[in-house]
Amino acid sequence: MSGITGIWAAGVPVTDQDKAVEFYVGVLGMEKRRDVPLGQFGGRWIEVAPSGSPTTIALVPASEGSPAGRSTEIRLSTTDAEALHTELVEKGVDADDVLLWEGAPPMFAFRDQDGNGLSVTQV
Repeated sequence: MSGITGIWAAGVPVTDQDKAVEFYVGVLGMEKRRDVPLGQFGGRWIEVAPSGSPTTIALVPASEGSPAGRSTEIRLSTTDAEALHTELVEKGVDADDVLLWEGAPPMFAFRDQDGNGLSVTQV
């Protein structure tokens, strides 16, 4: 057995791949790493990621079996949760308040253009 060596990508179902790229790249500041046509997939294979991150987010076409608008359980990181929260809210992102729980790092949840839930934790 060759074994699992890492996490390559986490898929997020989206209804409009172009609007998703606008959000993840234009609003969140990620970089687009791959964007190739994939007709048998019903769209394109698009990967975005924070600069320097080895793991990407694949913006995959939503389908009946994998609908958009759900919690992704993807946790992103930042060095300043409160500053990032302010910046995203000013850009019109649907974000919850920053949670400041004793003993836990500051964090907040937000939703992308399709209502997919992600969160950010200060590290």
